Amino acid sequence: MHTDARALAAALLPLVGGAANVSSAAHCVTRLRLALADRSRVDEAALRALPGVLGVVEDGESYQIVLGPGVVGRVTAEFERLLPSAAPAAPPPVTTAAQLAARGAQLKDRHKRRNATPGRAALRRVADVFVPLIPALIGCGILAGVAGLLANLGWLPALTPALSALASAFMALIAVFVGHNTAREFGGTPVLGGAVAAVVVYPGVAKVTAFGSALTPGQGGVLGALAAALLGTYVEKWCRARFPGTLDVLLTPTLTVLVSGLVTLYVLMYAAGQVASATGTAATWLLGHTGALAGLLLGGLFLPLVMLGLHQALIPLHTTLIEQQGHTVLLPLLAMAGAGQVGAAAAVYVRLRHDTSMRTTIRSALPAGLLGVGEPLIYGVSLPLGRPFLTACAGGAAGGAFVGAFAMRGAEVGATAIGPSGWALFPLLAGDAGPAVAAAVYGGGLLTGYAVGFLATYCFGLSGTARVPVGAVCDPEGHEPRPADRPGPRPAPPR
Repeated sequence: MHTDARALAAALLPLVGGAANVSSAAHCVTRLRLALADRSRVDEAALRALPGVLGVVEDGESYQIVLGPGVVGRVTAEFERLLPSAAPAAPPPVTTAAQLAARGAQLKDRHKRRNATPGRAALRRVADVFVPLIPALIGCGILAGVAGLLANLGWLPALTPALSALASAFMALIAVFVGHNTAREFGGTPVLGGAVAAVVVYPGVAKVTAFGSALTPGQGGVLGALAAALLGTYVEKWCRARFPGTLDVLLTPTLTVLVSGLVTLYVLMYAAGQVASATGTAATWLLGHTGALAGLLLGGLFLPLVMLGLHQALIPLHTTLIEQQGHTVLLPLLAMAGAGQVGAAAAVYVRLRHDTSMRTTIRSALPAGLLGVGEPLIYGVSLPLGRPFLTACAGGAAGGAFVGAFAMRGAEVGATAIGPSGWALFPLLAGDAGPAVAAAVYGGGLLTGYAVGFLATYCFGLSGTARVPVGAVCDPEGHEPRPADRPGPRPAPPR
């Protein structure tokens, strides 16, 4: 396994321009994120054709290579070891599927440039604050689910409190990590960002009164921590621009913690607490009263968010709901978009049975799609073909409506952590009606998304958009292309 990761890292490096072109490397759950000096030196076609690469996404300041969960961590570690020097490697040949994937990336990049705004750039930076926290959220979420199951069954009573403590410790201090990452992302000193945000979860805040009521430790949650650290970063920059060296060492950190901390205690914690409370109330009301409609909209619109790279901006909302309710009700609804995408890809696979290149691409990307990694199918299949992207959204809308309809009947489905989706989300499911009901409803939503995405694509998604494979003969009446060497009469030319 490590040998494969080392070989893949060695093959990736020359295709992104070599070690001299890589400024930094990091990873999230599925993607290797690179800061590149010159993106024109990237051989993107060869990169997409490289075995093990599930997709390529250009998003703001980073160049992202989709490798999949588990694999990306090992490849990133090997990639970082190769950065001091890189050996040249011959790029793999370009295939028809790779060219189609490149066309999908061009479409996505066109949308990104058309809609580029400072607001979207800010959302991406906020998402980058939370992405490094996802592995801990997943691990602690699974432990929380196991601890809850053991407690309900009465098994291992001596071990259950320990598992609960391990699962809850990170969430109790998540504000500190959010503050640390916020300061780092926005150009401040990370430890000062953590210090300012730590006041949000400090038990002593219960003695502080703001707006006529005593504060509660954790009030405002991650939103308060984000705002506190962001304010601290601006205070720090203001101080460093005005104090000489000796005074800077003493006064800058002191004033950063003092000014930002006081504003956090007397303003931000209260305001963020109101916003967080409203978020939880709104989510509960929407699912309870308009569950089917809310699920339809969320499931149907999530793929365009993924295409534009804005889906991770929802992480603060998920985290806030997990802090308040123990699970996020939004993630299972949004996960239905991936089900619609899988169904659409399966229909393309069945319809284009003579397109070997496209079928190979779908076979390699479909397992990742079943586990919730949708970028390879989006940029390699549905988006370049056009209509299958829309029919995949229809499948996601149907799955979301299914899950939302059950929420209106009291069978709400939530996830105790964020990160995975698809079939990988089952271990993290929770709900008021119990884990068995939550799993049944979620599984029904996935099957609905698969079925509607497949049928919509099979019936409507390829008319006029299906590609003609090399060497195929087109039927002038619009039937499926027939390979030139396939036996049978050729159609007469139209008169």
